Amino acid sequence: VVFENVSFGYNKDNLIIKNISFDVKEGSTIALVGPTGAGKTTIVNLLTRFYDVSDGRILIDGEDIRNYSRDSLRQCFGIVLQDTYLFSGTIKENIRYGKLDATDEEIMNAAVMANADVFIRRLPKGYDTVLSESGSNLSQGQRQLLAIARAILSNPSILILDEATSNVDTRTELHIQEAMIKLMEGRTSFIIAHRLSTIRHADTIMVIDDGRIKEKGNHDCLIPFCLIKLSWLPFSFIL
Repeated sequence: VVFENVSFGYNKDNLIIKNISFDVKEGSTIALVGPTGAGKTTIVNLLTRFYDVSDGRILIDGEDIRNYSRDSLRQCFGIVLQDTYLFSGTIKENIRYGKLDATDEEIMNAAVMANADVFIRRLPKGYDTVLSESGSNLSQGQRQLLAIARAILSNPSILILDEATSNVDTRTELHIQEAMIKLMEGRTSFIIAHRLSTIRHADTIMVIDDGRIKEKGNHDCLIPFCLIKLSWLPFSFIL
């Protein structure tokens, strides 16, 4: 994945992303960190063509993403966001949304890998439990485990993970982190990171602020920069 001099704004006088360039090698993990409103989510929205760039270009395997249809492009991605999309239907149907022709065995294997199988089997109807709209009869952590299972089932080449661990109990948080590690193995991964455990093992950390790349490197080389210049950065990131 290559970003070449990418800028984006809803109008030319108010750019949200300002002439950023970087490349991500196949199979590597890049963590995006920065204050609220810095542009982290906009970067991944540009990658998935929820928006088109105002200037510059984004390449996947050497091809400008605007040369792909949005549908074909998005088949490359597995996306796990804080606000997990679940619909009114069974748990099995919600996981199968990642691969519509998946067998029951494939669905259950994906759930096992996502650390979701145990809690699913404890529900009165297991995989046939019907979810309410948006999955509101599950906890936030359980909803995210289902989203990870769905992403595992879809077997994407590129992952986008918004690491949501707020309002999640400690055990579920550990299950989510373990499942994310399994999901990222061998895949190009973009993480909007909130936890030290994630950025510590990322191949590259990009510090985003005011729509620009302020610094880039691994965890160890960024510690001095973070200590001196990034007053907004949570203390847990840099210990």
